[in-house]
Amino acid sequence: MSSASALAPSFLHRLRSAEAAPAVQAAAIVFFTLLTVAGAQVKLYLWEVPFTLQTAAVYGSGLFLGWRNGMLAQVLYLTLGLFLPVFAGDGFGPAYLFAAASAGYLIAFPFVAALVGWASQQWTGFVGSILALLCGSAVLFTFGVTWLHEVAGHATWFESIDKGWLRFIPMDLAKLGSVALIYAGLRRI
Repeated sequence: MSSASALAPSFLHRLRSAEAAPAVQAAAIVFFTLLTVAGAQVKLYLWEVPFTLQTAAVYGSGLFLGWRNGMLAQVLYLTLGLFLPVFAGDGFGPAYLFAAASAGYLIAFPFVAALVGWASQQWTGFVGSILALLCGSAVLFTFGVTWLHEVAGHATWFESIDKGWLRFIPMDLAKLGSVALIYAGLRRI
């Protein structure tokens, strides 16, 4: 009996597959969009880019929903931000999205979710999830630091790297580890 249950696909595996009911997929996309909105409201500004919890939701959307639905959840989040104040900053709309110091991170969200979702299909298991999340983090900070350097007018690239990535490493690693542990635990259900 235990070997048969080990071969049965988990709820998360079915959620990530294209065979999941469209209503379930839509609900999951909306859930991760709202989770990203909620995470953006938990913020701490110490310099141009705030500490938030929204990136944990971005990572999770790719890991839990797969590349396509994770990306769609983040596209929906950005679309909401064109009309509603859902971002961590004080504004919304196209002018805010493309002018804020943190816009590079925001624009990266769909790409990060898609990469995490795709990579976690290639690298299964806990270590694979961690590697997928680390790849997503690298894309997030590459987009974010590059945009920050251009918009914030930092004197050197090191200043942008320091304020846009190095100071976030401990918090980001905690988010990555938490998302991977939650995912690993739920995969067993």
